[in-house]
Amino acid sequence: MARQESVALPSARTLSHLDWLESEAIHILREVAGQAARPVLLFSGGKDSIVLLHLATKAFRPARFPFPLMHIDTGHNFPEVIEFRDHRAAELGERLIVRSVEQSIEAGRVVLRTPDESRNKHQSVTLLDAIAEFGFDACIGGARRDEEKARAKERVFSFRDGWGQWDPKNQRPELWNLYNARVAAGEHMRVFPISNWTELDVWQYIAREQLAVPSIYFAHLRPVVQRGGALVPVTDLTPARPGEPVETVSVRFRTVGDISCTCPVASTAATYEQIVAETVEATLTERGATRMDDQTSEASMEQRKREGYF
Repeated sequence: MARQESVALPSARTLSHLDWLESEAIHILREVAGQAARPVLLFSGGKDSIVLLHLATKAFRPARFPFPLMHIDTGHNFPEVIEFRDHRAAELGERLIVRSVEQSIEAGRVVLRTPDESRNKHQSVTLLDAIAEFGFDACIGGARRDEEKARAKERVFSFRDGWGQWDPKNQRPELWNLYNARVAAGEHMRVFPISNWTELDVWQYIAREQLAVPSIYFAHLRPVVQRGGALVPVTDLTPARPGEPVETVSVRFRTVGDISCTCPVASTAATYEQIVAETVEATLTERGATRMDDQTSEASMEQRKREGYF
């Protein structure tokens, strides 16, 4: 009998933690595509949604995505991010749906208390209206558990009722990575494939995959004022207040939300590797360090999520 040579099979132990996270996320994306009738992927042009979009290419290409992309635009986003969003969607040849809080204001669906109020929390109304408009039964988002304590309470497949609300006591078990996306008419799921990732994981993955990101994630000079322990960018929407000295500082953004509530951090990190090194040393979460609207109980993440927020 001829001797059979043994073939060394690849060991699971050779997979890096990024390989495991990538594999899990791809599995979740395919579960959504397999179970949901009308899913949509939320894409803002921010780093987390960039990673999510890249994972979708690994899950489904060379075929087209089994879902469109959608962005809920406050109308007060950084222009570099909006330009990147449009370019990336066009580059992939995927459909991008944009719905704006401005449209909700014009329709009377959103009423601002003051003209300069942050529109960030009002995205919930626009999002829920868009879900109803297109009949989406699953919204795939880039939220991570380490962003904010309310995020850690959420399942990977997060059930939302007929009003679009999240109830942490009314969620489904997810044993052995088994997911249940079944919903009744009017209900939907929010699905978070990178829920188990951290900010550090995201930047390490971006560096490994050499993904393009908006320029404001890297260090650049920007006029800012120091206010409440944060560096507030000086823009038409966020002008300096009387008596506040304007400084030009080397900064970068850890997160890119509504201009009216998003602050940069002092930084000289101009490469992926330098950003990774800064992230390792960070002692505050990105939202805790850079989102002004997360500093008040009224705008708490959990309350907003109960009202239909991402």
